[in-house]
Amino acid sequence: MNPTTTSCWNYREAFSRNLGLVNAAEQEQLRNSRVAVVGLGGVGGIDLVTLARLGISRFTIADPDIFEMANTNRQFGAMQSTMQQLKADVMAKIVHDINPEADIRIFREHIGSHNAEQFLKDADIMADGIDAFEIEVRRILFRQAARQGIYALGAGPVGFSTAWVIFDPKGMSFDDYFGLSDGMDSIEQFAAYIVGMVPKATQRVYMDISEIDFDAHRGPSVGAACELAAGVLTAEVAKILLKRGVRCCAPHYYQFDPYVGRFIHGRLIAGGKYHPLQRLKRWWLIQYLRSRQITSPPK
Repeated sequence: MNPTTTSCWNYREAFSRNLGLVNAAEQEQLRNSRVAVVGLGGVGGIDLVTLARLGISRFTIADPDIFEMANTNRQFGAMQSTMQQLKADVMAKIVHDINPEADIRIFREHIGSHNAEQFLKDADIMADGIDAFEIEVRRILFRQAARQGIYALGAGPVGFSTAWVIFDPKGMSFDDYFGLSDGMDSIEQFAAYIVGMVPKATQRVYMDISEIDFDAHRGPSVGAACELAAGVLTAEVAKILLKRGVRCCAPHYYQFDPYVGRFIHGRLIAGGKYHPLQRLKRWWLIQYLRSRQITSPPK
């Protein structure tokens, strides 16, 4: 329990309004569940807070970065009072302010093959809040989650929409779904990931992709989409932890776009990596990103 816990704190009262959507026994199950949240920026920070308000009381969190001014439009912990502070420390403090009894393990360093197993230790599920451009660390963590028998999922903001895929540790792997393999460069990985997350790309009618700067790891994003992402991720986490509802895991995918009023639930055969249209989309995106890369002048 956090040492700042107040004498008037009462878990059951704090989360009593969840009853009717979960029962008392299920609320206790959520209380004793551990979620590993990797990345605490636009998606991961609001994921963490939304899961905490569900009553989950055990977390393992990781982010080595600090809050900066450009985070303000979408990241839950980005405020004038938190600029230049570690995201992991700020978000842990926010969760303790919601739930003083929360047990939070903090990783302030990058997660990789050297510490992925330790990061996921005792976790019941992993929530992916990693920067969209960082694919290799995703490969490591989703692979490790499968080894440890842990469900893993991420809901990402795409324009004004959110897209998500759930990975069953006994089902299709992250690499197989996205068609990823060793030897691919970072642009090839990114293209495979984006095309796999949004095969129908509802956002294409209103998003200006010329604002994507691969070198700077920068692209269009809004807070509303991050909040949508946190909502669907929390619902899926609840279903998995409580063994309720229908869970359609990879190769199934989802996208909800309120801007165009569309909800899509589809299935990518063989992860789409052998589908001609998916391959064409990947090829086009790779060529587009390469054409916009900043190249160093010859010496």
